[in-house]
Amino acid sequence: MRKRLYYGTILTAVVVGLSMAAPKPAILQRPGQWTMEVKFEHPQQIVVPWGGNPQSRFWYMIVTVTNRTGRDVEFYPKCDLMTDTFQVLPAGQGVPPAVFQQIQQLHGGIYQFLEPLEKVDSRILQGEDNAKEIVIAWRDFDPQAASFKVFVSGLSNETVIVPHPVAVNEAGQPMQIFLRKTLELRYSLHGDPALRPSVETVYSGQNWIMR
Repeated sequence: MRKRLYYGTILTAVVVGLSMAAPKPAILQRPGQWTMEVKFEHPQQIVVPWGGNPQSRFWYMIVTVTNRTGRDVEFYPKCDLMTDTFQVLPAGQGVPPAVFQQIQQLHGGIYQFLEPLEKVDSRILQGEDNAKEIVIAWRDFDPQAASFKVFVSGLSNETVIVPHPVAVNEAGQPMQIFLRKTLELRYSLHGDPALRPSVETVYSGQNWIMR
């Protein structure tokens, strides 16, 4: 128990340190910098039979990315879900293809060009006709979590390098961290954790951060 508490304290310190040290995205981007337009549906649950469990639970959201930057741009998206219990889930990890297939069946009438995050092309052409409709999915997370955040990066080419608040290199100098302009979406969870299907996801807001 003491070891677990110690680890939690260190992790909290690092997260708080990074939050304090991280600069904010530019209000006015410099020449050559760009940020794409993004629209999203809020995360929701889906149950898919998998691995011998007929009630395997996953979470997903649909994001539409449109390139209005005036140029064709490279696109290397990354998305993490982080709970208030410090569980971090990379999108797609432990998520079988059957999840995307079921989501496609549910939403294909509205989103005709859905594709999973892992298979999105690394370049987005200009204009609304070339918008990407992306499914982002995670395996189920800690049922004791009361809130979570979703971080979507790759929507902008704005980056910055900052010193790590804790880690140092062999010379004793702070390690350098590469941060990308990232969309942060915040959600709270209302309901009994024991009744997972009925838990309500409540949107708390969004922000652009460097992460």
